[in-house]
Amino acid sequence: MRFLHGEVRNRSWTDGAIRGCAGDMTIAFVNGVPATPAVWTPLINELPEALRRRVVLLGPPAFGAPVPPGFNATFDEYRDWLVDELSRLDSPVDLVGQSLGGGFVLEVAMTRPDLIRSWVSDTVGGYEPDYTWHEIAKVWQTPGDGERNVEQLFSGDASERAARMVEWGIPEPTAGEVALEQGQEMGKAILSLYRSVPQQVLLERGRDLPAAAARPGLVPIPTEDFSVGSTALRRRAAGRAGAHAAELDGIGHWWMLDDPARAARMLIDFWNIL
Repeated sequence: MRFLHGEVRNRSWTDGAIRGCAGDMTIAFVNGVPATPAVWTPLINELPEALRRRVVLLGPPAFGAPVPPGFNATFDEYRDWLVDELSRLDSPVDLVGQSLGGGFVLEVAMTRPDLIRSWVSDTVGGYEPDYTWHEIAKVWQTPGDGERNVEQLFSGDASERAARMVEWGIPEPTAGEVALEQGQEMGKAILSLYRSVPQQVLLERGRDLPAAAARPGLVPIPTEDFSVGSTALRRRAAGRAGAHAAELDGIGHWWMLDDPARAARMLIDFWNIL
């Protein structure tokens, strides 16, 4: 599902601060797990109005959008979903993804570079051969343990779920907005998604990472995010993908929420060199 953030207009902008972002282009943001497009709002609010008018929020099924009939929430299906959404956009796309949303972005960069102008992903480290899944992913991939975890995670009312999201590092008011859309459907999708990408599949996908160099890429490296490998591992992966790396010192997994202004400047700096 696509959500326009404000009015989208086709016009030229001459502001030097966003010189590389001018023209008929679209900025598409893809969120990950267990979130919704609400996680992007603080960052988007830090962008100049010229760029906010070009933003499209792509909420993956179960993570901001309804699950269509026959959709089994596997990694390949999410990649295909994103390809379909991008195919519907008329202008060149600067694609930005976080968490597993960043994984979907990488898959597009590697397999359908014709659909994008550039890509941003913080999960490129997952494609390195020595990466291992983080602990909560291992729980979700384990039958029984995963079911119990998501049942607990999404139990209670919205305020209780929001409190858990705060514990996960999502600040208010975003935690409350995300919690409103959490429930059984999201839990089932999480289990299916993570179980469709075991360690061996990541290893196989990683062999194709150099193909992402077909379009300019950026890898944000929040130094306090320990779910996607070490800083050195992520820098190595960025190099294999032919991408720029931007270290975000002192912030974590939810980098767009930890310091929205710094995250916005990082994106603008990248787009300005395209």
